[in-house]
Amino acid sequence: MKKLTLILFTIMFAASLFAQRTIIYAGTLIDGVSKKPVAERSIIVEGKKIVSIENGYISAQEEDNIIDLKNHTVMPGWIDMHVHIEGETSPDRYIRVFTDNPADKAFASVDIAKRTLMAGFTTVRDVGGSGVNVSLRDAINKGTIDGPRIFTSEKGLSITGGHGDPTNGFRDDLMGDPGPESGVVNGVDDAKKAVRQRYKNGADLIKITATGGVLSVAKDGQGAHFQEEEIKAIVDAANDLGFHVAAHAHGDEGMRRAVANGVKTIEHGTYMSDATMDLMIQKDAYLVPTITAGMEVAENAKKPGYYPKVVAEKARVIGPKIQGTFARAYKRGVPIAFGTDAGVFKHGENAREFTYMVEAGMPAIEAIICATSNNAELLGMGEQIGTIKAGFIADIVAVPGNPLEDIEVMKDVKFVMKEGKIYKN
Repeated sequence: MKKLTLILFTIMFAASLFAQRTIIYAGTLIDGVSKKPVAERSIIVEGKKIVSIENGYISAQEEDNIIDLKNHTVMPGWIDMHVHIEGETSPDRYIRVFTDNPADKAFASVDIAKRTLMAGFTTVRDVGGSGVNVSLRDAINKGTIDGPRIFTSEKGLSITGGHGDPTNGFRDDLMGDPGPESGVVNGVDDAKKAVRQRYKNGADLIKITATGGVLSVAKDGQGAHFQEEEIKAIVDAANDLGFHVAAHAHGDEGMRRAVANGVKTIEHGTYMSDATMDLMIQKDAYLVPTITAGMEVAENAKKPGYYPKVVAEKARVIGPKIQGTFARAYKRGVPIAFGTDAGVFKHGENAREFTYMVEAGMPAIEAIICATSNNAELLGMGEQIGTIKAGFIADIVAVPGNPLEDIEVMKDVKFVMKEGKIYKN
């Protein structure tokens, strides 16, 4: 009898915990879709979901968990569409290629993931790493460590000597001839095989380096790096597997080829022409500006020895141009997705991008929508995240004051909830 009583008590106690509601009193609510915030709302969360949004501050029951954010602006958790979550910038970055083991990357990424989440980013798209990014995603999904929801490309795809070739800058006997397994593509067959290898390795999307880059140890920072038939083969193989394709691109010809052949997002877009902007509008392709990264590399290039000489020269020229290209693209009507390139600068500072977007002419509310419902749609999660709405996953953040009047408050996150669990309060 005692055993039965204990079992019944345990079941009742567990049921009471499951039934507990969290009620968030939001002084101002930005729902991620509407351009007009609303005042004094109660957001009711049960389990991992938002169950309702009520006018005013509703009366609570004794067992309810009350979160008082009456002096804050509450909004959906933010989504960063361009991060490199395995590591981050440092003067010894190029040496660590030879000194760090995969385990070193894994341990470093645990802290990076937590910093990203604490900064209000409950979802990220990781666009290129070593493969540790897949294990990190899985560990977060299992609840082993704290971090944002991750969509990852695993390793990016590059041509031989391109921005993503992992042996650029190595001495001759170490350079070798990496192929599709390492993400290096030359020809249509390689392109298909590289995509399928990413699928086998657990990726969620495909990332290509359609032009040269800034931080790779190679002279070319903007030339086109794939033939059109290679890009088409990548996109076709990716679409067959349910993937979209993101393309790193600084030079105009490389991004034109990418957009014309079905790439969904252009990362950086530094030298984008008006004609390519019009093509992006026609094809419903998105620019992911990464203004923060441009600002950061330009500053770091001024520090003696921070980058190799060949990198510093590119960073000084390319970095400062990205914000201006974003301003032109926004005014022309190019679809914009929020993305930062965190890792090129310190993780956890992703919200700097909001400031740079607003400086360039985008209204603060549009920047917030870019980082919430807009990005959720791009990830195929538009009916689950990115909006504060009944039935959606409870990813919720809050900042003090009014970001529509002072965008700088986006850097001061006071509350973070992901899937109904409070991580910062």
